[in-house]
Amino acid sequence: MKELIEKIRANQRITKDEAIKLYKEADIYLLGSLANEIRNRLHPEPIVTYVIDRNINYTNICISGCKFCAYFVPPNSPKGFVLSKEELKKKIDETLALGGTQILLQGGMNPDLPLSFYEDMLSFIKKECPIHCHAFSPPEITYMSQISNLSVEEVLKRLIKAGLDSIPGGGAEILVDRVRKIVSPRKATTDEWLHVMETAHKLGLKTSATMMFGHVETIEERIEHLIRIRELQDKTHGFTAFIAWPFQPKNTRINVPGTTAIEYIRLIAISRIVLDNIANVQASWVTQGPKVAQIALYFGANDFGSTMIEENVVAATGVSHRLSEEQIRYFIKNAGFIPKQRLMDYTLVED
Repeated sequence: MKELIEKIRANQRITKDEAIKLYKEADIYLLGSLANEIRNRLHPEPIVTYVIDRNINYTNICISGCKFCAYFVPPNSPKGFVLSKEELKKKIDETLALGGTQILLQGGMNPDLPLSFYEDMLSFIKKECPIHCHAFSPPEITYMSQISNLSVEEVLKRLIKAGLDSIPGGGAEILVDRVRKIVSPRKATTDEWLHVMETAHKLGLKTSATMMFGHVETIEERIEHLIRIRELQDKTHGFTAFIAWPFQPKNTRINVPGTTAIEYIRLIAISRIVLDNIANVQASWVTQGPKVAQIALYFGANDFGSTMIEENVVAATGVSHRLSEEQIRYFIKNAGFIPKQRLMDYTLVED
């Protein structure tokens, strides 16, 4: 362990086996100290960023049937919806009025929506609203490819032409197929998720990377997930940030205890240590609340995430934290940092 600590402090990359050893054997204080050193090395100024945006679910109809999702409904459900253009514009106008710079558009695998629906939606937004479209997770892109009989690259080119600006890292869960076959058997495989991201990066799109942990995966599989992301980042340099959040079990079909704050903090720290080629790590106040997110800022995180003017998926599990921009700035200052609004690519917005 002493040699491993020295290796990390010398800014040398650790291996998968070393990461597993560190995760299993290091106490929380050591992990925090190492992660904070790396965070300060990458971001020497005491700035913590945040983005003003809104999560818009354009549909809740999905055939994936993920066991961890409390939000989706199957086709023909009376609770199913597809947002109209009028509803979409109203939500975006409200976001712009609050100083928002982007929307995160996500739905699911809706069999009634052809590829042209997504193109038309993006074109409408770009025509009507001056906002960044951070849209469609890799499983959505994979599904569009399947239903249109087009390659992932061709689908992405058409979406970019219509107005797609960047891609969120949703649908990653754990990038190990053993886990995916249990929790989301009809969704994109590990290789398919990574292929979408690699193709997007090749086409010039920036994306984020995510992890949803605390369900059926092992510690070894959490580290495998981080290593797969790190390997792709070595090739493409297209990930702007890493975001991890704990699985919320209420109202889902996976019966496990909720993840503790300590487990979450450990994961953030180990992520900061392993992902030496991704500049930004985000704290998840949406699932953990602002106090735990403040602690995460001393365990490797340098970003406070989004104002989440609207958020439905986590809320469907019974977890509902809400913060305004003013509150986010307060919690960042209260933790001892300088709050700065950013864009998706981490360019700072002038105060």
